[in-house]
Amino acid sequence: MKNKVLEVKDLSFSYPDKSILHRLSFDVDAGDFMCIVGTNGTGKSTLLKLILNQLSPLEGEIKLLGTNSEKYKDFASIAYVSQKATNINRDFPATVEEVVSLGLYSKKGLFKRNTKEDKKLIDSALERVGMLDYKHRQIGYLSGGQQQRVFIAKALISDPRIIFLDEPTTGIDIRAVDSICCLLGDLNKNSGITIVMVTHDISSIIYHSNKILVLSEDGSGEVMTSEEFNSQSMLTHVHHHL
Repeated sequence: MKNKVLEVKDLSFSYPDKSILHRLSFDVDAGDFMCIVGTNGTGKSTLLKLILNQLSPLEGEIKLLGTNSEKYKDFASIAYVSQKATNINRDFPATVEEVVSLGLYSKKGLFKRNTKEDKKLIDSALERVGMLDYKHRQIGYLSGGQQQRVFIAKALISDPRIIFLDEPTTGIDIRAVDSICCLLGDLNKNSGITIVMVTHDISSIIYHSNKILVLSEDGSGEVMTSEEFNSQSMLTHVHHHL
């Protein structure tokens, strides 16, 4: 029997002027790499906010690692890389090392100095994403792709079971996109981290994922395997609307 790490059942949500999701149901198993795709306005980012309890559903249930999302407290087991993670002012006064250390706060709390063990964890996370040599650089002076690697390192430092990402390749060049996709694929396959990712770059990531959740304008969604999605008709349909 597969170990479900995320269960969404009959989820509905509306903004004051628009219904977004309607009775949406799907599961994510441990070790899955799920991409969430759909046209603009179908609720991709909204869905992540609902899962992470940043919004409350009108109806339905969300379970994270077997616990209702509203009661979930084991924050070190999940990590989130937001859509605007790389929108950093060039003069933002923080080094790569300092940014990654923020990922430790779910375990140790705020305003505590990093121990030698903490610094080892920071170095290990940066090494996993190929950014150890940059740890003393100011974050604002890195490229978009490099910044995204740093924020993935921040997500990794708490040793999460699931990483949620909201369009992590937005605003970075195509070579960096391919590199980030390969990094995420490696973390999934070789480290066993479950990944749930909203994306517009489906052609770059599809070969690393095993499930695709396609959200529709009527608020419904369909889960299919990457092989099913990779039919020419589906790729053409989605690219036409992204």
